[in-house]
Order: sequence, then C-alpha cells, then structure tokens
Amino acid sequence: MNRMKTYLLLAALTSLLIVTGQLLGGRGGMMIAIAMAVVMNVGSYWFSDTIVLKMHDAQQIGPNDAPEIYGMIQRLAQRAQIPMPRVFVIPDDSPNAFATGRNPAHGAVAMTEGILRVLSKDELEGVLAHELAHIAHRDTLIMTVSATIAGALSSLGNMAMWGAMLGGGRSHDDEDGGGHPIGMLVGAIVAPFAAMLIQMAISRSREYLADEAAARYSGKPWALASALRKIETWSHRVPMETGAPATAHLYISNPFSGGMANLFSTHPPTAERVARLEAMARVA
Repeated sequence: MNRMKTYLLLAALTSLLIVTGQLLGGRGGMMIAIAMAVVMNVGSYWFSDTIVLKMHDAQQIGPNDAPEIYGMIQRLAQRAQIPMPRVFVIPDDSPNAFATGRNPAHGAVAMTEGILRVLSKDELEGVLAHELAHIAHRDTLIMTVSATIAGALSSLGNMAMWGAMLGGGRSHDDEDGGGHPIGMLVGAIVAPFAAMLIQMAISRSREYLADEAAARYSGKPWALASALRKIETWSHRVPMETGAPATAHLYISNPFSGGMANLFSTHPPTAERVARLEAMARVA
C-alpha cells in the first residue's frame, strides 16, 4: 500500500510541475518546466550524494577505523542483498543517521558521532538496518527526484511572482493559454505549497517501509523502536549543527522539526512508528 502510494504521489508531483508550467507560460512554459526537471534530476542523480556528504563534513571510514560497526553493516548488507555501502561519520553531537547514493552499487551510510555515543549496540544495528533498507528500496533516488521536482516548482513560483511584480504577465488572449492571473496565482503560491505537501507525504511513506524492512534485517524491531525514542529525545536537547532543513528528509528522524505540525513534517510521528515496530515485536 505504501509503495503504491509513493508511485501515485510521484505521478501527482510530476503532473503538477507540467500543469504549472503550462499555466504560467502555455506550451512554452510547459516545455521549460519539463526541461528544468530533466536538468535538475540529471544533476542530482550524479552528484547528490557527494554534495550532501560534503555539506555535513562527513568523513569516510574503513574496517580498520571502526571494525565492529563496519562488520555490523557488512552483515546487514548481506541480509538486505545489496553491495557493501561506503561508511561515513559526521562530526556532530546530535544523534542521527542517513543514507544516500543513486543506487545500491553507489550507496553510502552516514552516522553522527552523537548516535555512536547515545545508542546501544542493538539500537545502532536497528538504525543502520533502516538506512540500508532505504538503499535497498532505492529511496535515496526516489527522494532525490521528489525534492528536485519540488525545487523546480518553487523556482517556477518565484519566477511567476517576480514576473507579476515587474509587469511581465501575458495577455489574456494569448493563444498558448499562459499568463492568466489565476494561473500566475496558482504557479506562485498554490503549486509550490502543494508540491511541499506531496514531497513530505512521499517521505513519510518511505519511512514506514524502511522501518518494516529494518525489523526483518536486524530481527530486533524493539531495538529500532527504542532507538527512535532516544534519537527524538536527544535531538531536542542537542540540536543538529551541520546540514540544513532541506536535507531533513534524509535522516532517520527529522533533526530540524522545531515543533512543526505533523502535516509539515518529512517524517511520520515517532510515536506511531514506535507503535508499529512494537506490534511487530509482539508477533515475532
């Protein structure tokens, strides 16, 4: 169900981009919107992992640097039936972790120094299993695509707003059908907002699927549930200093939530995720 929901939401996001381009500039605007999406997606496909790891000042480690953690990830990768990902440590005291990479062959797992101090061995295994599930499911690519399309819509919205302010609107009888005041309003305000909601819904769906897979890989759903509780509690005490809110969807728990309502969160409520995992533990 969650997987089908993700595909439908991606289709809705793509359609929203095309329709918004047409509302803003007719057929020409639609072609510009499609071109923007293609260029941004190609760039993010090839370079998103490098960019996000550098943004967090992540340092790659090998088997000699942290043999126990490296061995844990190797075992989990075998269970997930994916190649061994690159492993990175982020110099940040806030406990968290994320996965990136355009496909399983180019996967990477990054964890903060804080999570290594706060979690037990079993809890850390649950978190790492969750991140490997994202790689196995190709969620890192799905979320890159959704974030890129949402970014393209925001860019179109900004263009529409400045065009309207500077008097660049088109006449109502334009044969391409673009530039209508209502279309400008939709492009500048409604479409970017709708894109944000769709992107967040996609992210929440993928988190549930990764939790379920992590419970299978580690065989310890209760450990991941405990880890999620700890991460949420400590994240409020020790705010994330690296990264930016734009990368919030990558993490196992949103480190930039700031008390926002669930509607605007990139992650499902922790209490709901914990309840699902505890239910899995009871029937295991």
